[in-house]
Amino acid sequence: MSGIDIHHAHSLPMAKARKAVEQVAKKLAERFDVEYGWDGDTLNFARSGVDGKIALEPKQLHVTASLGFLLSAMKGPIEAEIRRVLSEKF
Repeated sequence: MSGIDIHHAHSLPMAKARKAVEQVAKKLAERFDVEYGWDGDTLNFARSGVDGKIALEPKQLHVTASLGFLLSAMKGPIEAEIRRVLSEKF
């Protein structure tokens, strides 16, 4: 199993950062049939072949995901897309 581990700094107030994370999650759900839900300040997401979370902290986001066998071959492009979206939103 392959993994993604990204730390991304932000300067948004927690409420605005949470809204931005929610927008990203909604796009993931629409595009990739990902299910998600909040547990405190952590957004958990999952679908077949992916299990991950976005931990919202005062000055950074911490994105972690475990990729199943088939998606592990796509780790580079998936990680690049996550970084692109984070740069765009934060």
